[in-house]
Amino acid sequence: MTDFIADLADFITASPSSFHAATELGRRLSEAGYTRNEESAPWDASPGGHYIIRDGALMAWLVPDGADTSSAFRIVGTHTDSPSLKLKPKPAIARAGWQSVGVEVYGGPLLNSWLDRDLAFAGRIVDKDGVVHLVRTGPIARVPQLAIHLDRKIGAEGLKLDPQQHTAPIYAVGDENADILDIIARTAGLTAADVTGHDIYAIDTQAPAVIGANEDFFAAGRLDNLSSTHATLWALENLAEHTRDILVFAAFDHEEVGSSTRSGAAGPILADVLTRTAGALGASADDTAAMFARSALLSVDAAHAVHPNYAERHDPETHPLLNAGPVLKVNSQQRYATDAVGISLWNRAVAAAGIEAQVFVSNNAMPCGSTIGPISATRLGLTTVDVGAPLLSMHSARELAGTKDLPALAAVIAAFYTAIDL
Repeated sequence: MTDFIADLADFITASPSSFHAATELGRRLSEAGYTRNEESAPWDASPGGHYIIRDGALMAWLVPDGADTSSAFRIVGTHTDSPSLKLKPKPAIARAGWQSVGVEVYGGPLLNSWLDRDLAFAGRIVDKDGVVHLVRTGPIARVPQLAIHLDRKIGAEGLKLDPQQHTAPIYAVGDENADILDIIARTAGLTAADVTGHDIYAIDTQAPAVIGANEDFFAAGRLDNLSSTHATLWALENLAEHTRDILVFAAFDHEEVGSSTRSGAAGPILADVLTRTAGALGASADDTAAMFARSALLSVDAAHAVHPNYAERHDPETHPLLNAGPVLKVNSQQRYATDAVGISLWNRAVAAAGIEAQVFVSNNAMPCGSTIGPISATRLGLTTVDVGAPLLSMHSARELAGTKDLPALAAVIAAFYTAIDL
């Protein structure tokens, strides 16, 4: 396992929820010399690195010596959340002698991939004093699949899961006093009675691993989109040079549910960071608009690798493979924000990084998903290009990436930050 992949594995393990991911990003940026700012305080755009944390999102900005209102913003956007099962407000359920957890489906997970896995719960709870606590249990739950003897049609008709009836994890049997919220709260030294609010998600507890005959594959949960988030962090931690432009890292939350939150890409958080940074440098409203016009956004989210068992679902001429390089994502309906200007920018960054890259375009009969790129481009009017590392099993509880693609993605991000003209 290379240093990069081992570091990614550690980052994923430390980031079981978006709130943990934002905290881990802040911890590592602090170690790299960044200063945490509070949004309620005067804005700091002095030379050096700065960051804020808003719920499960982190925004960081690196101001070089000599930056002023003639500088541009070089922005890399990712997201910290992943599809999962989220605890309902009153999660304890008693069914047929079992103690189960009431959950909602968060995002678009492949529900079948959550069956028969050792699950933990992680996220945040808020106590009576309004103090936020990050929490994480060990493996305590499981969504058990129905035995084939009780569903003889499954072989011919396939598995069919009702998201209300069939997704509740079990965590105890014959113990009506086993309160799941109390079990979770105890990891923070609290009880269920102390909890006045919570955002808690199920996580698969299987550790990340390098697999494959030639150690080609990296298997882990939450690669969509912690792989992109880690690649951007790695690039910032290992910058070899700087321009006069301001480098921005926008790690949003809630992409998997549409981004329309205060910490999501459709919210004000990135605009707040850019306008306040420009203002702290002395920019007028006209100066700020000019800075935006000079700027660009690299929207980095997971991409689809061609599936060998379902190749007909892909465009017949574009088949991204694992370990053939990061992927440029193109869609004429603007589900991705990529256009000719963005393509040129991406290709220059790829050349500067000295790596190979690929292209993804959908089969015309298979509409693609979307990501933060079009949302951010619409909100801010920035040149935006959508890219990412190719994955198999996207939105599974355990996804698969190429061990060579992930450090290559970090290299292109670093080149975008420092090595090309916008």
